[in-house]
Parts: sequence; structure tokens; C-alpha cells
Amino acid sequence: MSNMRITLPGSETFTLTGQTINKLIRAGDGDAALLYLYILKEQGQKTSSEVAKALDKSMGQIASAMAMLSRLGLVQLDDSDVRNDTNPVKPGAETTNATREPNKGSEEPDKRSIDISAKMPTKESNIYSEHEVRNELKQDSGFSIIVDETQRKLGKILSTDELQRLLGIYNDLRLPPEVILQLITHCIKECSITGDGRAPSVRYIEKAAFTWEREGIFSLERAEEYLKALEVRKTVRGKIKNILQIKNRELSSTEKRYVDDWIVMGFQPEVIAIAYDKTITKTGNLAWPYIDKILKNWNEKNLHTTKQIAEREGKPRTAGGYNASKQGAKKHGDPNREDIQRVQRLLNKIKEE
Repeated sequence: MSNMRITLPGSETFTLTGQTINKLIRAGDGDAALLYLYILKEQGQKTSSEVAKALDKSMGQIASAMAMLSRLGLVQLDDSDVRNDTNPVKPGAETTNATREPNKGSEEPDKRSIDISAKMPTKESNIYSEHEVRNELKQDSGFSIIVDETQRKLGKILSTDELQRLLGIYNDLRLPPEVILQLITHCIKECSITGDGRAPSVRYIEKAAFTWEREGIFSLERAEEYLKALEVRKTVRGKIKNILQIKNRELSSTEKRYVDDWIVMGFQPEVIAIAYDKTITKTGNLAWPYIDKILKNWNEKNLHTTKQIAEREGKPRTAGGYNASKQGAKKHGDPNREDIQRVQRLLNKIKEE
């Protein structure tokens, strides 16, 4: 079976290998397959209760599905990830209403975090022996060039483990030599900007290689397009970060997912500034879910510009809502227009900094 690429709304693209698809089909466990797709899509840190809620499953079903994925070799599972106080649903067993419903009265929801970004195996490819690496170096000039250039770029001699990983990138992911070298250059640049200045590890490069493979980056042209898109996104992220008054630190992985979702929805920073101002006014702090809810509501109504939002939300509501005149709009002016003017002042202040 050939690889299956899954393209989701926005820029998210994932590839499932034929080997993985066969494992999931043979297991015949729908919960495990659903959980695997969720892990592949979300990549981050979630509590087990959040995962159960997102998939509309009980804790026992999530534990059972995670255990199945572990047995299939599709996730790396720590013993602490499987709850001991649930009755996992065995693969193929009948599921009753009792096993589907969470235990509502005996305990609080599980608050432990599941780092699902770490659940995916580092690689599904073969683990090459030292002998295989030596043979490849002798027989394949392309791999030899990659090794020489990687050692030069990283400024060190690669260990046996690092050579094995590099061969996995070359043989199993089928990235062309020039794309691999472009990837390594990109990783070095990333670490110099966001890290402590040290060269990236081969494990770090390997992780990035799996992302490039999923994104279908198999040519220098595609790599150039991808890197340009990353730079644009980083620039927009930076503007949004300033709007949200986040300074002296980078966005967390969860915060990046929020911001990237807003960018994919088509919101410009000035619109996010309005949502931020509304959130601060309502909650008194930076509440990410609250901002997200506002923006998703606007997205559903196809409101993506400050003008559209002002025209839509500036109209008095009489049915099922408030009437602008009753709220003192005549006395104090249009509250939404004042919101926009206040946000504009905020944006001007940020530009001056």
C-alpha cells in the first residue's frame, strides 16, 4: 500500500505510511484509529480528560486506545499514561453503555497532562546497523556527500547513532540530498535564533525532516516556498505577540496553535487587537480561549476586517440582545466605534515602541 496523504483545511498536511494504515486496519479498533488521527492532528500537551472530551469517549476507552497504539508500535507509552482505576475496553469486545459513560461521581476528572507531541515515535523507519551505514557510505556517493556536508555544517564528526538517523532520513523519507542539506541549514538558523547558539542535534534535524516529508517538500523549489511561508507566518506571529502584550518570552506551543489557527482563518493583527481589547475589558486578563471564541464567532459570520466588524456589531440589537440606545449609546457614542478607536491607539503605540 502506498503512502496516504491527508490534507486538512489551511496548511496542515500529514502523511500516513502504508505500514501504519495496515496496522490500524488489522487491529480493527476504531477508537485507536481515531485517537491516532487526533494525536497526529493536535501535537501538543493535553490532559486525558481533554482528549476524552474532544473525542467523546470515556477515560477507559482512551486508555484502551492508547494501549492498543502502544502495542502496535505507533506511540511511545509511559506506564503513567494508562489509568489503573479504569476498566479498559478490550479490542473487539462489546461496549456497553456503562463502559462508555465516564464515572461521574467517584472522582474528579483526570488532570494529568498527556504530551501527545511526544507520543509519535521518533521514526517508523528501519533502525540501520553500523554495518549497513558503512556499506551505504561506500556504495552511495549521495549519502557520503550528505554526511560530509552535515559534519562540516555542524562542525563535528557524527557518531554512529547520528549516522544511523541521517541514513533513515535519506533512505526512508526519500528526501533528496539537496533538500536534506537545505533542511540542515534551516535547522542551524532556527537554533541560532531561538536557542542558545549551539548547533542543532541530529535528532532535532530528524524531527524536522519528518515535518518536511509530511509537507511534501521534495524539491528545492518547494523548500523555498515553505521557508518563505514560515517567515511570513513568523512575522505575523510577532505582530500578534506585540498586540497581546507578550514580551521577553516566546509563545508556547499551545499559544502558537491558537495564533496559527487565527492566521489560517484569515484574521489580520488589527482584528485580533479588537478581540484582545474585548477580552481584557471583559475578563481583565489575557484569556486565550475567550479571544479564540470571539474570533471563531466572527469567522462563522464571515467577519474578517475591522470594517465588517464595525458595520455588523455597530448596529443596535433589539431581538434577543441589547438595544444600543438602552445602553446609553446616544449619551456616550457607539461603543463598538469607541472600541475600534481605542484599539487603533493601542496599535499606534505598539508601532512607536
